Amino acid sequence: MKNLTYILVAIAFTGCANKNYTLMQTPDQTVEASSARYYNVDYKIQPMDRLAIVSYNHKDLMPVSINDKGILLDSHGYATLPLVHKVHLSGLTQNQAAHKLERLYSKYLKNPSFNVEALNKKIYVLGEVKKPGVVKMDKDQITILEALANAGDLGDNAVRNNIIVLSRDTVGHMRMRKIDLTNFSAMQATNLMLKPNDIIYVQPNNWKQIKVTADNLGAVTKVISNVAAPYLIFK
Repeated sequence: MKNLTYILVAIAFTGCANKNYTLMQTPDQTVEASSARYYNVDYKIQPMDRLAIVSYNHKDLMPVSINDKGILLDSHGYATLPLVHKVHLSGLTQNQAAHKLERLYSKYLKNPSFNVEALNKKIYVLGEVKKPGVVKMDKDQITILEALANAGDLGDNAVRNNIIVLSRDTVGHMRMRKIDLTNFSAMQATNLMLKPNDIIYVQPNNWKQIKVTADNLGAVTKVISNVAAPYLIFK
């Protein structure tokens, strides 16, 4: 019975495979553009971030060995640095943090110049992808296609026309948007950019649910058979 279920599912799936597995297949359909006002923003440093701080004109101030692992901010967003001691950097963009350090160090050094970069920028890819988990970022923004490529691409049972992205706007409110990768016009009208700490969730299709249900029923049937077998043999 279980094998028959798999056969029926396979036949039904084959009938619609061309539509489900093809991306950007309906260029004639248009959708309303989603607002990008809370996505295209510079990354702001957060408490517990690790920062690489490079001093261009005074290289001994920040040795390379320190920046290999990064300088860890405490839970209140402060970094402990030479000469200036504790400096609050949380809430600033990377450029703003560099300018703040230049102002502080100008009291002690001639023509200080800094570059600040957060080393732990990442996004989370969950659901029907081949390698779900954390995707590290080496820049402030990446596209959803880059993120999915880093997660090993979509799985066989992924819903391709309703991918969910969760982001926080500039005031900390959670926002949700849905992206259709089967529709070229929809992709043109939708914001495909991701910023650090965004969450991508790829939903499973109905066939995945049927397979899971069939597997569960098969496991229950096997347990019942194993339990009942000694009684039937005895009888």
